[in-house]
Amino acid sequence: MSQLHVNKRKIFNDPVYGFVSIPNEQIFDIIEHPFFQRLRRIKQLGLAHLVYPGALHTRFHHSLGAMYLMTRALSELQLKGHEISQEEQLAAETAMLLHDIGHGPYSHALEHSIVHTVNHEQISIWLMQQLNKEFDGSLQMALDIFEDKYKKHFLHKLISSQFDMDRLDYLKRDSFFTGVSEGTINYERLLNMLEIADDEPVIEYKGIYSVEKFITARRIMYWQVYLHKTVLVAEYMAIHLLKRAKWLAMNGNAPVAATPALQFFLENDVHEKHFLHDSEILKQFTLLDDYDIYTSLKLWMDHPDKILSYLSRGLVNRRLFHIDMQNKPFSQDKIETIRKIAKRKYRISDEEVGYFVFFEKTANYTYHPGTDNINILFKDGSVKDITEVSDQLNIHLLSKPTTKYFLCYPKDCQEGARM
Repeated sequence: MSQLHVNKRKIFNDPVYGFVSIPNEQIFDIIEHPFFQRLRRIKQLGLAHLVYPGALHTRFHHSLGAMYLMTRALSELQLKGHEISQEEQLAAETAMLLHDIGHGPYSHALEHSIVHTVNHEQISIWLMQQLNKEFDGSLQMALDIFEDKYKKHFLHKLISSQFDMDRLDYLKRDSFFTGVSEGTINYERLLNMLEIADDEPVIEYKGIYSVEKFITARRIMYWQVYLHKTVLVAEYMAIHLLKRAKWLAMNGNAPVAATPALQFFLENDVHEKHFLHDSEILKQFTLLDDYDIYTSLKLWMDHPDKILSYLSRGLVNRRLFHIDMQNKPFSQDKIETIRKIAKRKYRISDEEVGYFVFFEKTANYTYHPGTDNINILFKDGSVKDITEVSDQLNIHLLSKPTTKYFLCYPKDCQEGARM
């Protein structure tokens, strides 16, 4: 065995799963690629660390963990007699490893502010296509599985569905790093109960309570972590801040200094069609990470534009806006009163007040029936959706979307909220 081969037999120590082996030399080479190494510089939970200080783990952590769970899932299915070739296993592990390769820094803020009509899933496909070229077409099956074009549909469902290795890892990992123990799931039990029926992943009936816990944990993590009101206000401040920076870069008089990669997206109006026709844009995107955003925020703290500087100081120093959240829309009278106070206090125009007073809504399905159902396999071979067989949870209630409305504004404008 050559020294080169030995060096690619790597093991990493994951804080969630313990020692995990890299399953294949090619996967090691993909992990070493700059596209994947970029994920070390992108936090998994964006600005959630402003609420949960331990939430500093990265997309790199998560992608490796999801790949490990895919290896475990495929091994379990092989033990139960399902034929999965070595080539298919490698392709599924590769697709799982690369499922988040297209995430940008603070990705949802980025998708809503400086790039348009394109999401991270589409960018992931483009980057996988680029890697496939660089690896002489050896990633084609992984691409087919990722895009659900491969004959074994269940392999795609293990990557993207309501019960997939992505969710299994991020729930386990995010609850670990945030310390939200209510989000903990028994991933080993769930994997041990995994089966395939009619080319779909299913869970054996004796694992039903673990599925119920999985659904409950996801609900708790969404409202306690991912959609926590302070996380929301930080993310929307970032969205408005980047929109302001982009507007100034394209229309303003004062220059907006930024790192070269971020500067490119601030100064150019980038849409999906531009990604498709200009390879330079995708290259620039692969240079963007959290450090570009944060370095630029620090530069903008003293920018002559008072909106950009105010929002930048707020995020850097954690001086976040106040947020009101409720189950029904806010009255226009209340919104208008706060807008008037903000305009007066900060001496801003009608067009500018939207950066200081903004109202949105957020919705989440804990379980979405009819879309990638979580199915339970009975001993007689019958398969039923979890909503039909659960006797512990009000799954029908959880399967309805929960919508919450929120209104954000500077804390010194709270006098207008008391009405």
